[in-house]
Amino acid sequence: MIDTKSTAALAASLLALAALAAPPPAHAAGTLKVCADPNYLPYSNRDGQGFENDVAQYVARQLGATVDYTWADSRGHGGFAEYLSRNLDNGHCDVVMNMPYGNQEELTTDPYYVSSYVFVFKKDKGYDLADLNSPDLRKLKVGFESDTPVEAGLQLRGMVTTAKAYDVGGESGSSPRNVLDDLESGKIDVMITWQPAIGAFLKDYPDLTTVTLPNSRATGSPEMYTFPMSMAVRQGDTALKQKLDALIKAHDADLRAILHRHGVATPAGTDAAMDGMAGL
Repeated sequence: MIDTKSTAALAASLLALAALAAPPPAHAAGTLKVCADPNYLPYSNRDGQGFENDVAQYVARQLGATVDYTWADSRGHGGFAEYLSRNLDNGHCDVVMNMPYGNQEELTTDPYYVSSYVFVFKKDKGYDLADLNSPDLRKLKVGFESDTPVEAGLQLRGMVTTAKAYDVGGESGSSPRNVLDDLESGKIDVMITWQPAIGAFLKDYPDLTTVTLPNSRATGSPEMYTFPMSMAVRQGDTALKQKLDALIKAHDADLRAILHRHGVATPAGTDAAMDGMAGL
């Protein structure tokens, strides 16, 4: 004899488990659900002033959609990985607009720009800075963005303990503009940071200049300071990735124009930069 009550209870349990295991709901029709930080210029803010905001709006228009933001602090406890887990992976949003190409945490689109870490310093100083081995660098008060390839490069050269680390975009919540203020005041002579983090602010500091930090094998192993950047969707969301890849291919020039308006330097073409990295 079949115990109908037990069978019903088992069926309900299986349905509950299936619901927990099911993928996040499909994309809402006519909506691009974007994860973004509400207060982190030059990337994004609630007023839509960041370059990620403009890229998101452009992408949505090309898809015939409107942007629906999921606002969350990308720099809080757990950092960017926790931000992705809580928002993108949990299905609260469907895409982030800025992530290194090939990142294993999520499914990245084809790159839509390439950018680099840079030296930033006062033009009138005339420092001869070509790479981390430049002799002038050891004579200067150096600032660097912590938890980046730059920190590793300085450590390899025994320079990290004499330089000043900046938690640019970390849990402290400080603005990338702060490092430019420290350059102006003389607290540091040169800052080494990710160019898109400070590009939008440089117009307010006309006495500062930048020099791109090249990829290198000077220490015997690859040192990467230039990266192709992509949008990213959840693992398995190939449908949205394919739509975005097609859009990036068709509207490459428009996307680059948006970035340039925000001061994001793209010193080399994406294909050329990726070829160069493959050779390291």
